Amino acid sequence: MSETSRALTEAQRRAVHELLRVSPVADDLGRRFVAAGHELHLVGGSVRDALLGRLGDDLDFTTDARPDETLQVVKGWAESVWTTGAEFGTIGIARRGLRIEITTFRADAYDRVSRNPIVQYGNSLIDDLRRRDFAVNAMAVSVPGHEFTDPYGGLTDLAQRVLRTPGTPEESFADDPLRMLRAARFASQLRFEVAPEVYTAMREMAGDLSRITAERIRDEFVKLMCGADPITGLRLLVDTGLAEQFLPELSGLKLEIDEHAQHKDVYEHTLIVVRNAIGHEKEGPDFVLRMAALMHDIGKPATKAVGPDGGVSFHHHEVVGARLTKQRMKALKFPKDVIADVAELVALHLRFYGYGRGEWTDSAVRRYVTDAGPLLPRLHSLTRSDVTTRNRRKAAQLAADYDALEARIARIAAEEDLARVRPDLDGNAIMELLGVPPGPIVGKAWRHLKELRLERGPLDRDEAEAELLRWAAAEGIKTP
Repeated sequence: MSETSRALTEAQRRAVHELLRVSPVADDLGRRFVAAGHELHLVGGSVRDALLGRLGDDLDFTTDARPDETLQVVKGWAESVWTTGAEFGTIGIARRGLRIEITTFRADAYDRVSRNPIVQYGNSLIDDLRRRDFAVNAMAVSVPGHEFTDPYGGLTDLAQRVLRTPGTPEESFADDPLRMLRAARFASQLRFEVAPEVYTAMREMAGDLSRITAERIRDEFVKLMCGADPITGLRLLVDTGLAEQFLPELSGLKLEIDEHAQHKDVYEHTLIVVRNAIGHEKEGPDFVLRMAALMHDIGKPATKAVGPDGGVSFHHHEVVGARLTKQRMKALKFPKDVIADVAELVALHLRFYGYGRGEWTDSAVRRYVTDAGPLLPRLHSLTRSDVTTRNRRKAAQLAADYDALEARIARIAAEEDLARVRPDLDGNAIMELLGVPPGPIVGKAWRHLKELRLERGPLDRDEAEAELLRWAAAEGIKTP
């Protein structure tokens, strides 16, 4: 036996051991299917992740049993059952903390106009594996027999960390163009490379991604952004032209030279900022922070100007960038709150610059904190991540300036409740003092007092009442 064969055999053994260690219910479930005259195989990502030592609590199985037969097999054994995927041959169950999906062998055909398959059940495990996206996801382990099936060389690909398709990539991507985006996602999540023929097909067929719904593209993109190495995935999207299909602003950054760092373009700067932002995460992937880092400079192409001296500027690109961010994320069907958070971070990411010149008053600090609101920790991370200069002295000065700002925020926060800046008089007090009922006047008075609070800090009761009466007189409001 060759060294390669021995290595692959050992990997198989480790995979089975991992599966049995993490999922002791697999054999029990397999015995129930065998007793009913069916076969059952752990399949796809579950086998791949077992080989990588990262198997989670979601397990995928495939079987020759039809969905109604699967329901009969798991009846009384499963702790819960869901049938939302039954029309596609999938029955979901839960058992001992595991989420299990069991799908009937498939032999789907695609109309190649939409991505929706014409669901056809198959009778062959090999044919079922052939219809899967990549060879590393086309491996299976039978239960309870533990026979390893790998007809398309997925184990070798896994050892080489490469993505190939079971059939030709052109055939696979024509069936489901989303697989091209999934290749970039796996490059991000698993740090895999795509095979040359897969890369070529992605470039030639990128336009087919237009057949895919925005929601499905969004979901794959979020997984890519939250992967271990989103930079690799993003480069693949841009280099193959896939980004042009749903995020053209990213590719557009390649042509824009950043006035703060003439040694690199804005595209390269952006990727560095994304990488820096990842380094600031404390509790796992933060999509909002990573997306804000990716989008923070997309307003530059629309605002680029060259001065008489040849200097490049991008005035108000943060404002334009926030607007473009909202438009792009809305088109991709992101939730409104996620869109709002990312766009606000883009809009605020330049606010810090100028602090080091000593221009900020306590009022400016209060406004910075209030405008950021609950996004303040992310804004801290984004602002620090945006420092990519190779000038060590400049980088150190910017870091020191931001340290000073954070210390100043902490000092003012200790003296005032910056997390909840409110006027010193509430609505009831305003109505009582002015002698007015609920209405627009109360709202205007409230906003005026909030501006005073931001400008001057907390006022005592007498000062607040005096300021309110002074405002009312200027507005021509008669008071009791």
